[in-house]
Amino acid sequence: MADPVRGSLGVPFPEQVAALRLRFGDLVPTARWDDIQRSAHDSSFMVAGAWKTDLLADILTSLQRARAESGNLEDFRRDWKAIVEKHGWHGWTGEGTAKGEAWRTRVVYQTNMAVSRAAGRLAQLRDGNFPFWVYIHGGSREPRIHHLAMHGVARPPDHPMWLKWYAPNGWGCSCRIRGARSAAGVRRLGGDPDKELPAFWDANDPKTGAPVGIDKGWDYMPGGTVSQTIQEMTKKAVNWDYSLSTAYMRSLPAPHVDVFSTGYRDLPSVSTEVRRWTERVRSERNGAPIDPKVVVEPQKSLGLATSGQKAALTRLTGTDLGDALYDYTVDTSAVKHVFRRHADAATETSRGQHPVTPEDFGRLGSILNAPDSVTAADSVPGRGPMVRYEKRFPHGLVVALFELRTGRRRLSLVTMWVEK
Repeated sequence: MADPVRGSLGVPFPEQVAALRLRFGDLVPTARWDDIQRSAHDSSFMVAGAWKTDLLADILTSLQRARAESGNLEDFRRDWKAIVEKHGWHGWTGEGTAKGEAWRTRVVYQTNMAVSRAAGRLAQLRDGNFPFWVYIHGGSREPRIHHLAMHGVARPPDHPMWLKWYAPNGWGCSCRIRGARSAAGVRRLGGDPDKELPAFWDANDPKTGAPVGIDKGWDYMPGGTVSQTIQEMTKKAVNWDYSLSTAYMRSLPAPHVDVFSTGYRDLPSVSTEVRRWTERVRSERNGAPIDPKVVVEPQKSLGLATSGQKAALTRLTGTDLGDALYDYTVDTSAVKHVFRRHADAATETSRGQHPVTPEDFGRLGSILNAPDSVTAADSVPGRGPMVRYEKRFPHGLVVALFELRTGRRRLSLVTMWVEK
């Protein structure tokens, strides 16, 4: 079973990534937040008022990137701004004021993260066969009295209370469910194996008909209908961010691969993360002190090749890529090579070029999505077919060479430089 601690610390964990991916199977245009309800969210995705599936795909792409690659709310907010401008979406609730937009993006981000985390946790709990599940209050400064009253309640997984009271139980709810092997384990988690259920646990509000203490639409078990599917999906992924990302991408429904991949490369957060990762690799190469808590991943994904890109690559290289999914990647060896060969200002000036910077690596997504030209490059002994991508930016023409590696199904960056 996957390590249950990783998710509680806010670190991306495979089951949560898988729970988000499943929602890509059905992108649902809606007018109101309650147009789809309860367990329908397990395998569907919606944002109230969003009517275009491409718009929904880009928003979900940003959310999954945040989970698979350690993003955060501020990353998502930058992505949101770029996405709504890209699709010309106006009139959405919150638009027009800084406070309103901050509120809307927080609600979309936190709700999807909370529900996918709960669904991923449920898959872990069921996989772990815990005799007790324990309701843990989130510790908010202004607690909801009913949620606080549930704190510490421990019951077997098949108890009917979990069908309503599997957290989260409302907007902004940070309550969670933990698993325990014994009564002593329940106590170690801060629970009480002998605590009686509050009288309201199965009561409904006579005015609204909703369960007492639970917000409308939140009286269900997130991920309850897809736990086995999530467990099966996570067997394909390991804990490197790169592997989480690519396992997610490769399991997408076929009709969504192109829009997901293009949208992924368009995200400002992806550009920022590639740049930051490149800076960490450069520091490591130069012998600068590295925070031991920071893991420098061996490679970064730039998203899958679209059907149009694969057709062009087949034509340029003479290699039929068929139906296989190919991932554009950049690894640490390529970054170190580029900084060794093309980052010295004096040397590049003598060549009539500009030195490559980490910002240029952050431009790779834009280069792949909208190149000025794509041509076959000269072959290199011992390497696969080479493809040259070019795109002009205000500071110069960025040239990037990618190698087609059919064995690994990758299109890997080999080198890049910036011409004047």
